[in-house]
Amino acid sequence: MLSFRHILAGGAAATLAFATVSAQDMAANEPNAAVDISTISGGTYSVDSAHSMVGWRVLHFGFNDYLGIFGDVSGTLRLDTENPDQSSVSVTIPIAAVTVPSSELRDHLLRPGADGGEPDFFGPNPEPATFESTSVDVAADRRSAMIEGNLTMNGVTRPVTLNARLTGAGTNPMNQAETVGFEAETSIDRSEFGIDYGMQAIGDTVDLNITIAFEKDG
Repeated sequence: MLSFRHILAGGAAATLAFATVSAQDMAANEPNAAVDISTISGGTYSVDSAHSMVGWRVLHFGFNDYLGIFGDVSGTLRLDTENPDQSSVSVTIPIAAVTVPSSELRDHLLRPGADGGEPDFFGPNPEPATFESTSVDVAADRRSAMIEGNLTMNGVTRPVTLNARLTGAGTNPMNQAETVGFEAETSIDRSEFGIDYGMQAIGDTVDLNITIAFEKDG
């Protein structure tokens, strides 16, 4: 999910390049063993919207992956340190806040449909996407979890599973807020959410890479 799609033209050099990148991706996906989880307290946390985002990538014309970001994420983490599997998370992702390298593409993502028809992608006033967890299965070391939940986007709700891991914890030196950080990945099929424009040219599978910081309320 965090890996590039490689087209191997053959030969030892291509194989070595693929193996090297895959190893780097696997290392990046490991939970942060340096975090002292005993210092993390339970309670309600809110998303640090200025430092949280959802990245997405999709295969374009079979040549390379195209990337974008949804920012201004908000939400709540209810962290139960005594019974971690009882924790829950809800996140809101404003689709209208999408950032991509091309202004032309951003206009396409958010423009209305031609002649009053359906838009190709989200349209000019898209509702925010939301994720609501339904279960949290925390690993024995309490540094990673499989989070089941419902993703609602473009008016459609589908179950998704987030592969999440703890990346940091401590006190934010700027505002002294108790903070925990996580990263998570999942993949969705955009066609399942009613976004099926250009299916012969643009991939159906969209990889979502989430990096998010939560600050404890109060």
